[in-house]
Amino acid sequence: MVIQPYQPQGVIPACLLPFDAELRIDEPAFRRHLRDLASVEGISAITVNGHAAEVHALDFDEQKRALEVAVDEVGGRLPVIAGVYTDSSLEAGRIARMADHTGASCLLVFPPYSMANGGQARPEMAIAHIDCIATQTELPLILFQFPMNSGQGYPIDTLLQLCAQFPAIRAIKDMCGDGALHERHIRELHGLHQPVNVLSTHSAWLLGSLVLGCRGLLSGAGSILANLHVALWRAIETKQLQRAQAINDRIYHTVRAFYRHPLADMHNRMKEALVLLGRLESAHVRPPLQKLSTAEIAWIGEQLAKADVTPDTVYTRVEI
Repeated sequence: MVIQPYQPQGVIPACLLPFDAELRIDEPAFRRHLRDLASVEGISAITVNGHAAEVHALDFDEQKRALEVAVDEVGGRLPVIAGVYTDSSLEAGRIARMADHTGASCLLVFPPYSMANGGQARPEMAIAHIDCIATQTELPLILFQFPMNSGQGYPIDTLLQLCAQFPAIRAIKDMCGDGALHERHIRELHGLHQPVNVLSTHSAWLLGSLVLGCRGLLSGAGSILANLHVALWRAIETKQLQRAQAINDRIYHTVRAFYRHPLADMHNRMKEALVLLGRLESAHVRPPLQKLSTAEIAWIGEQLAKADVTPDTVYTRVEI
């Protein structure tokens, strides 16, 4: 029997990574968090070692251990997507090989920051980076599409060239932040001879993004809102606009809680939310991230209440 490679689509939460008071990975808390996410009926995979997991602060061995724990805990039920986050293309190949051997079903490839200073004018840099990964694994790839003004976003022509040259690219996680460009990504990538799925990560305007025709969403907010994301996704798939709007009315309050300035704290806020919801005992983050103020934590709690995200409703099936 030929096992078909994983096709990234649907609702994919990107998990958080709990730390203990000494800022070591808190494996028991991480396992509980993974089980919580896996319990949400309707998600299609779980992502580890992404922004939500503070991958910027993890060394190679910690990334490997986080993936091992995830595969052990939920790999028998759900595909596990592993982030490839590094400025070094050679190291990206090493991470990709490790993730493949550890049991990942797919890789989420971050653009290297080293491309930010004009790399958009040198598409061969992006090609070389992806090639270093694709030569180390046959796993399907999701390219993380950053905003163009960050210097790390792939111009549309480069994106199409990458998809043509590397058939392993099966999706993009679109964070371009530009509605018109987002729609172009959807139309052109879905229209390829071998379609490449566009997964939204526009969590601050998710309803507007998904109705354009995305084939799923991959978001750190799913670490808390996976059940609402599933309900929204299903409403859009079945063209139930009023239902989608009602779900979005709840999500709106969480957007205000998580995606306010400074955005560097968005996943910090999500950890605090899980403490308020009784799903984490503590919300330790690694520096340079810092503990939120008491006032901001209280604000998060107020917005969760407005969204009806409570200890009793978090991760439970949404009925509207």
